Amino acid sequence: MYFRWAAGSQQPRHLEAGTGLKLLQAASGERHSLLLFSDHRVYSCGDNSWGQLGQRRQQRTKRPELIQALNTLPIDLVSCGKEHSVAVCHKGKVFAWGAGSEGQLGTGEFKEISFMPTKINALNDIKIIQVSCGHYHSLALSEDGHVFSWGSNSQGQLGLGKNFCSQAIPQKVKSLEGIPLAQVAAGGTHSFALSLTGTSFGWGSNRSGQLALSGNTIKEQIYKPHSIGALKNLSVVYISCGYEHTAVLTEDGQVFTFGGNSSGKLQHRSGRSSPQLIKGIDGCVSQIECGSYHTIAYICTTGQVVSLGRGSSHSNNPTHQEAPAENSDITCLLSAEDLVDIEVKDIFAGAHANFVTTRQVSNTRSISVSRKILPEMIRINQSLVKKWRTADKGKERKDAKREISLIFSSSACLMASFLKKRDTGENNFIDVDLKLARDVFKNLTAEKWISSLITTCLEANLLGGLPYSSPHQEALLIFLLLPECSIMQDPKNWKTLAFEFAKAIHKMNPQLLSCLRKRWASLEVSSLNILVQMLKKTIVSQLCDGVPTMQHVSNIKVLLEVIKKVHKANCQLPETAFIINELSDIFNFNTGEIKILNNNLLSTQPFDIFIFRDFLFIFDLPSKIKFMQHDSSVKLWSEAMASPEMMGFQFFTLKVRRSHLVEDTLRQLRIAEDSDLRKPLTPKFEKRNYFLFGILCGLALHNLKVINLPFPLALYKKLLNQKPSLEDLKELSLPLGKNLQEVLNCEAGDIEELQMYFSIYWDQKDVDLIPNGISVPVNEANKRDYVSKYVDYIFNISIRTIYEEFHRGFYKVCNWDIIRHFQPEELMSAIIGNANCDWKQFENNSKYQNGYDKSHRTILLFWKAFHELTLDEKRKFLLFLTGCDKLHVKGLQNEGIVFRCPEGFSEKDNPRSLTCHRILDLPKYSSMRRMKEALQVAINNNKRFVS
Repeated sequence: MYFRWAAGSQQPRHLEAGTGLKLLQAASGERHSLLLFSDHRVYSCGDNSWGQLGQRRQQRTKRPELIQALNTLPIDLVSCGKEHSVAVCHKGKVFAWGAGSEGQLGTGEFKEISFMPTKINALNDIKIIQVSCGHYHSLALSEDGHVFSWGSNSQGQLGLGKNFCSQAIPQKVKSLEGIPLAQVAAGGTHSFALSLTGTSFGWGSNRSGQLALSGNTIKEQIYKPHSIGALKNLSVVYISCGYEHTAVLTEDGQVFTFGGNSSGKLQHRSGRSSPQLIKGIDGCVSQIECGSYHTIAYICTTGQVVSLGRGSSHSNNPTHQEAPAENSDITCLLSAEDLVDIEVKDIFAGAHANFVTTRQVSNTRSISVSRKILPEMIRINQSLVKKWRTADKGKERKDAKREISLIFSSSACLMASFLKKRDTGENNFIDVDLKLARDVFKNLTAEKWISSLITTCLEANLLGGLPYSSPHQEALLIFLLLPECSIMQDPKNWKTLAFEFAKAIHKMNPQLLSCLRKRWASLEVSSLNILVQMLKKTIVSQLCDGVPTMQHVSNIKVLLEVIKKVHKANCQLPETAFIINELSDIFNFNTGEIKILNNNLLSTQPFDIFIFRDFLFIFDLPSKIKFMQHDSSVKLWSEAMASPEMMGFQFFTLKVRRSHLVEDTLRQLRIAEDSDLRKPLTPKFEKRNYFLFGILCGLALHNLKVINLPFPLALYKKLLNQKPSLEDLKELSLPLGKNLQEVLNCEAGDIEELQMYFSIYWDQKDVDLIPNGISVPVNEANKRDYVSKYVDYIFNISIRTIYEEFHRGFYKVCNWDIIRHFQPEELMSAIIGNANCDWKQFENNSKYQNGYDKSHRTILLFWKAFHELTLDEKRKFLLFLTGCDKLHVKGLQNEGIVFRCPEGFSEKDNPRSLTCHRILDLPKYSSMRRMKEALQVAINNNKRFVS
């Protein structure tokens, strides 16, 4: 049984569908209706002036008649425009008939009248799961998530853009690509789409406010889908469009309407552009539908069907002889008393007709929410995964291949497969379940044929169509999801799949990229690390892929830019996670060459290493330093070529007297040319001295000379333009740092008892941290500001003048564009050395002169005694030998001892060192006892030269 209201009737008509049949769907246009019954046959009735009934004759019919042209096709969906009709068969093929002067039939012609249903050939290879007709346009949603539109575009209702006229062939709505959609809905001259995450997109006419646009300047029409901010937080689950108004249903059963109100269809007394809650509904609404000029709703908790608003100006008085509801704009059309042993299943509304389908109920009426069930996009679920993995070679395997191909060729389907459940109390920033996706992908790719098919789909379809230019944030989810697929991590796919993925990110518009960065920053560590490792491996694969070409270099630049964006967004992974360890083996920084594997043969090729200049975060510390040296060498060579007369000497020589070491060094630095400072250093305090000291430190770094510079990490932070913190102050002065920490830890009320003010005593003078700080007490509200200003004064303000000179001197030698990529800890290690020395490597690096070799008895005694020393004793010996107790960072530790056997030395003499050259004059000791004695003398006299 079903109910029908039509203009002129006084009450709903109770109709029977026929023996064994039920009404599945109803649709109404301006003057005609379509009825789809459970045998999947379509009947039509009403006006046929434009052929909208699908009957061969033009006459009007009062009673529903079978559309013979569709009789052999099982039909699943019907929809009506003002004067045209559309039906979709069980295979997803679309048929249209009726008025077509605006192209609304989609058959390729602007034909005024088509009496017989015609298949839309442009959609022949696409399975359509939803269709919705506006007055003169039509929308369709395919099973793989694409939206198509055709017909009139006078108000932008096709969503294709401003420069598109009416379309007689369905066109993809490209700006919705990649967004998992739940529904499409067409109104008079406007359109809506609803995503599975609850975002509403509207486009077309807004002259009556039917798009609910907000802002200072509200447009009368928009030509592409626009995310409707006014609906963002309403948890919309269903949208229905009338001629000039729109209604939405929310998760909690409320109804909001907006748009024109000339016929009272909104309940509100005048049209509204912002969504207005329909008040006076006594219960939870589970279904809504808009006719052209009215809105109806089903209240599932009371069993009522009501009309919202005062009805169409074309309709009669309220159609049911019931007392009006308390709110006079809500009229009861069907009450629980009208539904004996039956309950409402679905409601449908047209221009001047309403339909309600029913179903039998048990003794106790159901009060559960009965929402309209819409066909959904295909997506992965556990039952499908199980079916695919067990599919045989026959039809099951064929069906599985089709389903896998659809899903893994569509960003929207993949995202729909792993969307988190909507939670009205939670604002999910990452809307996809990445852990679930990772597990499912792993499960699927365990089957070789599935893995191969997915790889083909990603390469041939999905990656080339990634929505990198989408104006909508929801399209971003695929960029979080894809790296979780194990196929993307397969070495065979780094140069293809992973690179195409990175290329899409590189082409992304700035607004979307900014949103993606925020999502990267919110990823769990495991997911972010998967992305980083994939990009690193892809960079290596491009570097080693045969002889470098212009295309290789271009590809590498793309990958570097993308990993740089991820690095900038990172706030969870350690810096070491971005280091590509293979680069130290691939690059020869001295020659500017790269190792490649070409036809299974290892060779070297020239390579422009400087493309990595802005991406040094992917290098380890030794490689960064080598890069810095290479950069300096190239500059030195360039200057030599430009001014050969200025570069007469290969080295920058400092002649110093041991008794006047500092004085002689600073004097010669004052008169040095800039070009001299880039030469290798060969060694033979007022404001200006800090500048010279900065130069000296820069020279030490440039020449890989470890110096004993007893400064805290804060100095290296400042050199990198990073702000020192309270933790840095604790390193400089632990008692002061602890005291300031206690200030921060003080509970409210306690800090005032300390009687502190914004004035401190530093460097033998009183200093105000703020104007008149001596009069401003520290309290709970400003204690953090006090500590911040205290730290800032010590590390910045108090030393500003002399630090600026040091900074200027340091960067007179060093290249900021390279140094800025160091971490403070790395820069510190590069200058002062590494306490964790590789002593075996130290031995291997040693050289022997004047009658010594590594097998000499004295040398064997030395190394045996040396390796028996404690770590502290070894470092003291290092201080005796080199003037510093540290070696350079691991990977650059090419230092060793240069052993000499001095003439005239006897076994009674002690060792002697030439610290600048790491030379050890070692007498020929014949016993271990004497060797150990001599080493102890060296260790205990490490602060002066020993003769």
